Amino acid sequence: MVFMLKTPIARQTELEMVTLESLVPADHLLCKIDAVIDFTFIRERVAWLYCPGNNRLALNPIVMFKALLSATCSASARSASRCARSR
Repeated sequence: MVFMLKTPIARQTELEMVTLESLVPADHLLCKIDAVIDFTFIRERVAWLYCPGNNRLALNPIVMFKALLSATCSASARSASRCARSR
């Protein structure tokens, strides 16, 4: 039973603070879109689709829309890149 008396080894000794602003450049297309479009209209447009009395938290429709927009922009950029390389 020598294993029980071993000194635990520290697995992590440092923390690193990271923000989205430090990872994504300010001139990124999605940052520019977010700066000029007010997405709050989405919540009003889809409110009738949500049941307020079911006691379950719904996914934020604005976050879902932005995820779809991000995926669409990324797919469009990849497609444009492929087209440019094939020429």
